[in-house]
Amino acid sequence: MPKTRFLRISVVSSIVWSLFPRLWTPFPRQRTPISLSKPLIIPRQNPLKGKPIFFSQSPHSARTTKGHEKKRFHVVFFSISISLFSVMSVMNFIRNSPMELPSRVLNLRNSSFFGFRHWFHHPFPCEQKLFCKTNAFLPNFSYNSQFHAYPSRFLPFRRVINNTKKPNWSTSLDLSQSGSVSRPYGVSTDVRVASRVRDLSTSVETRVKDQNLDKFYLQNGINVNPFVVERIEKVENVLGGEVPVAEDVNNVKNIGEALEGRKSGIKVESDIEKEAWNLLRGAVVTYCGSPVGTVAANDPGDKQPLNYDQVFIRDFVPSALAFLLKGEGEIVKNFLLHTLQLQSWEKTVDCYSPGQGLMPASFKVRTLPLDGNKFEEVLDPDFGESAIGRVAPVDSGLWWIILLRAYGKITGDCTLQERVDVQTGIKLILNLCLADGFDMFPSLLVTDGSCMIDRRMGIHGHPLEIQALFYAALRSSLEMLTANERSKNLIRAINNRLSALSFHIREYYWVDMKKINEIYRYKTEEYSMDATNKFNIYPEQIPSWLMDWIPEEGGYLIGNLQPAHMDFRFFTLGNLWSIVSSLGTPKQNEAILNLIEAKWGDIVGHMPLKILYPAVENEEWRIITGSDPKNTPWSYHNGGSWPTLLWQFTLACIKMRRLELAEKAVALAEKRLSIDHWPEYYDTRNGKFIGKQSRLYQTWSIAGFLTSKMMLENPETGSLLFWDEDYNLLEICVCGLSKSGRKKCSRGAARSQILI
Repeated sequence: MPKTRFLRISVVSSIVWSLFPRLWTPFPRQRTPISLSKPLIIPRQNPLKGKPIFFSQSPHSARTTKGHEKKRFHVVFFSISISLFSVMSVMNFIRNSPMELPSRVLNLRNSSFFGFRHWFHHPFPCEQKLFCKTNAFLPNFSYNSQFHAYPSRFLPFRRVINNTKKPNWSTSLDLSQSGSVSRPYGVSTDVRVASRVRDLSTSVETRVKDQNLDKFYLQNGINVNPFVVERIEKVENVLGGEVPVAEDVNNVKNIGEALEGRKSGIKVESDIEKEAWNLLRGAVVTYCGSPVGTVAANDPGDKQPLNYDQVFIRDFVPSALAFLLKGEGEIVKNFLLHTLQLQSWEKTVDCYSPGQGLMPASFKVRTLPLDGNKFEEVLDPDFGESAIGRVAPVDSGLWWIILLRAYGKITGDCTLQERVDVQTGIKLILNLCLADGFDMFPSLLVTDGSCMIDRRMGIHGHPLEIQALFYAALRSSLEMLTANERSKNLIRAINNRLSALSFHIREYYWVDMKKINEIYRYKTEEYSMDATNKFNIYPEQIPSWLMDWIPEEGGYLIGNLQPAHMDFRFFTLGNLWSIVSSLGTPKQNEAILNLIEAKWGDIVGHMPLKILYPAVENEEWRIITGSDPKNTPWSYHNGGSWPTLLWQFTLACIKMRRLELAEKAVALAEKRLSIDHWPEYYDTRNGKFIGKQSRLYQTWSIAGFLTSKMMLENPETGSLLFWDEDYNLLEICVCGLSKSGRKKCSRGAARSQILI
């Protein structure tokens, strides 16, 4: 018989069979809506014995009589025979036909029932279970271990789930508390690529109210067993490649929106960026199988790593931002929670314990042997009792709070901030910083070596770096603390401290050409409430280099202020964070960048950026550093160039809309960092040489470069990390001078500067 006639008869038979279902069904076919909120039942009946298969929510809806069965048995037998013959004929025609099949036709090979795999357009009711494999999960109904998501190359059905809606599954489905789904660490994705694959998908979609439940696939439609929800590991790219799925479902929406400003098309990473990402992932430290941070340096040639093989809180911040901007929030969340647990550990140095709430400077994952050839991983923190100089890390808690806010801003997951233990951790840090003492100033009083400059460099007292981070941490806490009866006093204290600290720094730390001229004419030994020289600064303290160095249109915040002492050195980190946190006025912030631009050769040179300028030399170096052989002039903390400052400079430039400065600095770093094997710091006045004791493959040099590149590609993400001016703080005055009959507060003059 010719194939065309054979096919025509088969098609007609199929049409007749489908148009008159009541010839073989003893009751109307029911299409009851399926609900996954309660268990559903499918009768397991053999159609060859005359009992039809049906899908319903109740077994009582299957009602038939023996009379009907006997009356229509021959019709049923005849219909099934014709149907089987028709299907086999169509399959034979398709198999032998040379025509190209459309993409939506299922693969007919390896069929197990009537020669093909069934695809039903509604889900089968069954009990639900969750089997976790990767981050993106699709419902997969597994019946008797034979039913699975069919990976046909004709059906690019896999997709990233919209995280804005929760799956409408029954309570037996066990999801994690956070609602996020993790994946094997080290696999990244571009959110735009995943969404593009979803938009180009040509598969036939079947949904059950919630769009998160994409498709249901069935094989061997008899003997139905409870299905298994399975996560699909990859998204098939319709162009032929495969794109890994984003690691955190909660992050997809927020990061996707943040990246909308990026240029259209798939971004191609440069070779140096690929190398940097490989090095950054190679520095990841795991604890009990989960990533918890990155080591300070991963130099293979370093035979004495000292503490560079540990995870430092301040060093991990640029790594955390790089991972967050890449859409990988798991490592950051783990880091925040594990360091929070370390906060409660007992800390003792020579039988004395510091205040509760102190965060460790670093920690290390150690493996301890147990009985029976077993081992146990533990976290070993360092609160300063092992550090050089035994100095407590004041900045660790401040960085932790700042990173916690950044995690919530970038991922949109505020549930971490709202946890009771996290709220308690924030309060403990703030209570330690806001504790009453003998100090007369709102700035924090710290010892030398308590921040990034962790060696003796003459910054004891009230260094700008600590004040800027303190201000940023207070503003972060104000956003994250839950307002209730128990926290109202703390919130009030934060507002008062913010107001006092901003006034203090803006009024007394700022220097420009006009201010230096005022200091030059200061009268000393003033004793009165309205004294001009409140700190009794002697004009002779003004260094000779400053007169000719400071530009007409620029200015900066000095490094330290104490009675009879002003440290006129330019500290880069403190000034950059004064811009980022709006500790300085808008006019002051603009002047700081003007100074950096005008003195580009001194502060940036051949490698951005100097940690401070200028270096202390000769007798001054011996007095201030104690003849430190590592902090020789123009090296390390004494005027060395640190590539990790690049991301903070980029963030400040984004806030002040000076992208050209950041792009210029990143271009300088990109020329040398990879060639020089990612050093920790550079030496000499212009940053030409790799530091004499610099570790190579320094992690925060790598992460700082990557974070800068990603922020420049999408400057809108920078707005999630900096703070705008809070004008309400200017209206808060807690000095109470007017109530005591004294002269009115000089804060009014400070307010007038803000609006300039």
